[in-house]
Amino acid sequence: MNTCIVGLQWGDEGKGKIVDMLSDTADMVVRYSGGANAGHTVVRNSSEKSFALHLLPSGILREDVTCLITNGVVLDPEIILQEIAGLKERGIDAFKTLRISGRAHMVMEYHKKQDRLNEASLGKAKIGTTARGIGPCYGDKVARTTALRVADFLDMDTMAEKLQYIVGIKNKIFSALYNDTAPLDYKEIYENCKVWGEAIRPIITDTTALLHKSWQAGKSMLFEGAQGTMLDLDHGTFPFVTSSNSSAVGLAAATGLPAAAVERFVGVAKAYSTRVGAGPFPTEQDNETGNYIREKGHEFGTTTGRPRRCGWFDAVAVDYAIRIGGINEIALQHMDTLSGLKELKLCTAYKYKGEKLDFFPAEAVVLKDVECEYEIMEGFDGNLRSIKQYSQLPGAARKYVERLEEVLATPITMVGIGPGRDQTLMR
Repeated sequence: MNTCIVGLQWGDEGKGKIVDMLSDTADMVVRYSGGANAGHTVVRNSSEKSFALHLLPSGILREDVTCLITNGVVLDPEIILQEIAGLKERGIDAFKTLRISGRAHMVMEYHKKQDRLNEASLGKAKIGTTARGIGPCYGDKVARTTALRVADFLDMDTMAEKLQYIVGIKNKIFSALYNDTAPLDYKEIYENCKVWGEAIRPIITDTTALLHKSWQAGKSMLFEGAQGTMLDLDHGTFPFVTSSNSSAVGLAAATGLPAAAVERFVGVAKAYSTRVGAGPFPTEQDNETGNYIREKGHEFGTTTGRPRRCGWFDAVAVDYAIRIGGINEIALQHMDTLSGLKELKLCTAYKYKGEKLDFFPAEAVVLKDVECEYEIMEGFDGNLRSIKQYSQLPGAARKYVERLEEVLATPITMVGIGPGRDQTLMR
């Protein structure tokens, strides 16, 4: 069975842990969207330091699993080679199992510079970008004439010509729009490209062809989304979103496989809500409760280190993510974080200007002014991390999980009680 794993909130739901866990029975793990703005944390066991992955698929820790980066990803060659080097220091040779699509577009230094300059120019209207160059790279993908793809490493002479043209265009734009007086040197960028190309060329692959062959051969494939559904470019809280389709709807375009190739769609959600950066966040708790969740759940960005905004579980937003993604089961994470709270709140409906909304609003200007209707549930105490069976959870914790399952009308098949592989309760 082929499985797609996506986040149902604003990212940081714990997808890396679930992908790593389910990759135990997969032949292939496929990262299909986003870029180095993603941060997927994987803990193999409690005796070693966790792995923070940004571009590498979360199945990379398993030696017998082929890992693909497909055309929907924007690849930062410098960062992925740093990640690979970091794994090698810990005894993992990623080059043995990793394959990268030649159709994937590349994040270059001028994209990161453009990100920084543009965000600084927005003042109070900042969107909270990670400044990793993701948006500008996707912008060049659409513009086409200023884009570079991984396949360009196969012809370095032509790449040099492209770079000279692109960097010239970028320098003019930066000077005119941002009064930038430090032009980039394309020769310096090209020298870096020669080093990156030498390393990456052996693993450049037509991943679309490989996926179709694997599908026809009956291989088990696990598709890994980045960020979360509420950050989807088309279906999220625009403009406070990422620059790709980070929901399940983007899988087909980002891999070249039809959606019919996937039978199982697992949505990952926290037992509460978090968000990084700007944008509407209806259930946010900018108070002692939010601080408690942040500190206990270690809610600081894997990529940026920024403190995450924290709030109660938003069933309206998650229900919307389930609907558009065709989600048929849920992995609920971070139940252990809620331990110690006397009461838990669950947002089950929005009101806008006194009227109850019957669907998640498409406009951020509406979402920022909605009123949440909450159900209040009993809290629970205790250290959940050593529990081995769902039935051993405190009664109030089980009632919370089962009420979420009822409200979302989708089975919760996994409950996370800690970061480790063995800290997931199967239902």
